Amino acid sequence: MSEPALTQLDFADDVISRIRDRAGPYDVRAYLFVLASLERLQGRLPERRHVNGEELAHACRDLALEQYGLLSRTVLEHWGVRATDDIGRMVFTLIDAGLLKAQEGDRLEDFRSVYAFRDAFEAGYPWGSWRDDS
Repeated sequence: MSEPALTQLDFADDVISRIRDRAGPYDVRAYLFVLASLERLQGRLPERRHVNGEELAHACRDLALEQYGLLSRTVLEHWGVRATDDIGRMVFTLIDAGLLKAQEGDRLEDFRSVYAFRDAFEAGYPWGSWRDDS
């Protein structure tokens, strides 16, 4: 195996280890999903910049719908993510782990109730109202 590949593997192991140490109620895959959503969002911007909680929450919604379609809400809930507030808690855990950086003024409240999962993942479908929970 070449050294750069080994270095990338070591980096990935370190990232997963740091997340696992702090994962709390969320599956490690949920944290990796948030990081992937952030990277995807950054790649779509004209230039890399700080993004706010609302932007990242919407990026997570968009990636979930693209990757999981009708199962988006189910997948996220399986990982312990039931609201945009959970995305915020994971972001601040990633900040505490040294994997993301916050700017002055960033707050957990920036993620509060950005959208309802039911509306974001089910309301657009004709059968989206079959579930009674929010």
